[in-house]
Amino acid sequence: MQLLLDTHTFIWWMTNDGALPATMRKAIADETNPVFLSAASAWEMTIKHRTGKLPVVAGFIADVPSAIEDQGFIELPISILHGQMAGALDGHHKDPFDRMLIAQALAEDLTIASNDTKFDAYGVKRLW
Repeated sequence: MQLLLDTHTFIWWMTNDGALPATMRKAIADETNPVFLSAASAWEMTIKHRTGKLPVVAGFIADVPSAIEDQGFIELPISILHGQMAGALDGHHKDPFDRMLIAQALAEDLTIASNDTKFDAYGVKRLW
């Protein structure tokens, strides 16, 4: 299974937050599961950290590429196709970062690792 981490899932993984269920920890740690982090998540974390809304990411926000490399994760860039797909999605989910993750999961056939049930309305595979 190829996993695309939602932003909160990545943060909870990186900070060893107890909010991340053991089943998710196991799936992310499973070396047979390629794990992706979207450029949209790096963008979201950086904005929220800069504005003071996300101080918990201070330990890794300055160099997200190194942080994901250290974890054995894979960068997922945003393509033109991803942008078009995100823009064309119905309005169930208003968050532009989450809309991008939905589009990327659909385009790349990835399973989103997220507790956000709003993703289900788009037919994406979601693990939690």
